[in-house]
Amino acid sequence: MTIKEEVLKNQIPQHIAIIMDGNGRWAKKRGNNRIFGHKNGVTAVRETVEAAAEIGVKYLTLYAFSTENWARPKDEVTALMSLLVESIHNELTTLLENNIKLRAIGNIDSLPGNVRQNLNQAIQKTSHCTGLTLILALSYSSRWEIIEAVKKISAEVKNNKLSIDAIDVQLFNQYLNTNEYPDPELLIRTSGELRISNFLLYQIAYTELYFTPVLWPDFRKDDFFKAILDYQKRERRFGKTSEQIKK
Repeated sequence: MTIKEEVLKNQIPQHIAIIMDGNGRWAKKRGNNRIFGHKNGVTAVRETVEAAAEIGVKYLTLYAFSTENWARPKDEVTALMSLLVESIHNELTTLLENNIKLRAIGNIDSLPGNVRQNLNQAIQKTSHCTGLTLILALSYSSRWEIIEAVKKISAEVKNNKLSIDAIDVQLFNQYLNTNEYPDPELLIRTSGELRISNFLLYQIAYTELYFTPVLWPDFRKDDFFKAILDYQKRERRFGKTSEQIKK
């Protein structure tokens, strides 16, 4: 029996988020620069998206570029932006053939014009797709997202469009970048690092965390299925007791 066949089809997380980490270390081990690692990471993205679509995941969010990544060396940022444009262009046909809808969260306005153009075109061309929704987190950080939400809510309160008493969890969710999507049930981080790195901090309050030592360029379908298998062995209580859950 393959790893994929072991996965219980009636317990697939509908939303999985991934911190794709380890490109730089993967390249360094091979005596190459970080860009070499990022380029080879594209294969892992393709494999992961295919695996998610095959097994019935509804939403897949990939942490592609954080707001903090802008502080990296200029040549690396420039190369990452070029790679992003190239990847979106090259993968568009595959997305359409597999009924995958592309979306994005983050400070999209901060991206270079050619990146925004390619991204928006791909989002528009896949808008009719009804299978997996692939969400790219670009120029994204959770603290930025939360502050932006607070600013918008504050402006509406100031302009008497919103009462302070109306602010609750449900309302706050409406002002987040992720307001159209359910919270992730599973968060995967590659490369062995044990941190969240400012990713979906509000949304992962009850998300199951899975850390793997596999560097991102080496991440394949079986690694993805292993994460789901691990998730399926866990008991999700949401603050309740085991006895309450089993009733």
